[in-house]
Amino acid sequence: MTRPSGSLRLPRGDLRYPVYLPDATFGVVRAVDAQDLLSVQVEGLVMNAFHLMQRPGSSTVEALGGIHKMSGWDRPIFTDSGGFQAYSLIRQNPRFGRMDEKGITFQPEGSKRKFLLTPEKSVQLQMSYGTDVVICLDDCTHVDASEEEQCLSVERTIAWAKRCKSEYLRLLEQKKVPESERPLLFAVIQGGGLLDLRRRSVDALLEIGFDGFGFGGWPLDAESNLLTDILGYTRELVPPEYPMHALGVGHPYNVLACYELGYQIFDSAMPTRDARHGRLYTFANPPDAPRAGLTGKWLKYVYIEDEKNIKADRPISPYCDCPVCSRYSLGYLHHLFKLNDSLYPRLATLHNLRLMTQLTERIRRRA
Repeated sequence: MTRPSGSLRLPRGDLRYPVYLPDATFGVVRAVDAQDLLSVQVEGLVMNAFHLMQRPGSSTVEALGGIHKMSGWDRPIFTDSGGFQAYSLIRQNPRFGRMDEKGITFQPEGSKRKFLLTPEKSVQLQMSYGTDVVICLDDCTHVDASEEEQCLSVERTIAWAKRCKSEYLRLLEQKKVPESERPLLFAVIQGGGLLDLRRRSVDALLEIGFDGFGFGGWPLDAESNLLTDILGYTRELVPPEYPMHALGVGHPYNVLACYELGYQIFDSAMPTRDARHGRLYTFANPPDAPRAGLTGKWLKYVYIEDEKNIKADRPISPYCDCPVCSRYSLGYLHHLFKLNDSLYPRLATLHNLRLMTQLTERIRRRA
């Protein structure tokens, strides 16, 4: 597979490939603000229409000027439609709602209100938020789901994608959106681990026509191994001029592996969640090592709670230029963590995010 190069042009700036987008699910990357994100060279974010429609609520987002103004972030934002969240909520716990041809009906635990998310509503919400990339509503499945379930998912996802595209075009015309301000529209490819269904999904979505595509479905097997065969096959089905988003892929090793398969865009809450919980990422090799230091076991973990860090008067990593490593010691971070002080998650998150942006920089040099 030809490795992707170049950038994605969006209304609020270009994203250089490869790009990692931190998950700002509810409109915030937990523990940090927009200026923090800029300080570690983050280029874009992913927010989630499924969650934002519940908290703070669509009318509140609009009253606050849309997702960019609300969050203080003036660079690109993707908005995920919520297909995966519906899978997590409903497929694993049917008492919370149902999916049918109309869309997704759900009632989160503790909520007195039922929500209906249709393909049209999903596009309406995302465009009203002022997103840079609209992602079509899809019917997500697990890779181990039955063939019958996978077939239903593919056909429903195709039907929903058609409705999303129609609503998207209607809104562009209604709002007279100039080409320079047009958000891109991505569709999601489903099919689980069945190659013929992946091909059916790709062929149908290419015929409808989209600006880019996402790999749909859980990208890991039961042992948390990356489904490289399915990911690679799906990427090969899509012409190389279309950008591909490896949805939910964000472990550093998996980002590099998927880039090698031809994917350009990545997102995951894992790096920031790991940071808050005490697992920090470091490179094992300097950036000027052969192949940008991305050979062998190039990633190491620092577990901040380890007693060996109590008096460690050194940065988390000698190869990191983040604001944390340039100012604070590992011992101080251990102290903050044990105190359960709110400064710890901010500093730890900044460090792990900088490793992710350094990773994309190293990959570009390696290419």
